Amino acid sequence: MGNKRNASRGKKINPHFWVFCEGKTEEAYVIFLRSLYRLPIEVVPKISGSDINIRYIESYKRNKPTHEKDRDFLIYDADILHIIEKLRNIPNVNLIISNPAIELWFLLHYKNQITSISAAECVRQLENRNKNTYKKGLIDEQLKTRLKEKYKEACNRARQLRLFENPSTNMFLFIEALESAKQEKLAEK
Repeated sequence: MGNKRNASRGKKINPHFWVFCEGKTEEAYVIFLRSLYRLPIEVVPKISGSDINIRYIESYKRNKPTHEKDRDFLIYDADILHIIEKLRNIPNVNLIISNPAIELWFLLHYKNQITSISAAECVRQLENRNKNTYKKGLIDEQLKTRLKEKYKEACNRARQLRLFENPSTNMFLFIEALESAKQEKLAEK
């Protein structure tokens, strides 16, 4: 494992969030969240589902400062079933899955989507609501504003869905972890 981080006297160690994901959109979203929450979040992007395993995660973190409070997240779309099964077998990680894709999570910031939907339909509905062209890997200002203002509604809507079914996402667990870390950080001041 990597180097251990130690707290200075009287100082509390904040958790470091390690996020492993495969898509450009997931990477862009996590970078947006990092700037919003101002928490230590390291994104390890563009790992195809078949290449991720516990050895890869440990190897990546080797020689990097770590702490027992650190948390590992895998953020993936549920488009390939056998990859999801592989991800579920990786120990000590938080698996964040969106079915059919992360765009469903974005769409939940606009509406309560409870019927099956394709990734392309999620994109089409985002474009209709924002009256622009959605580009994967880009969180434009209009979408950022919506993601900032309506995240609580999206979390509540996502909690009502059944994980791994279409539609579903447990991205709210990642948001809750960031909210909790942010509150702890504010309580220290």
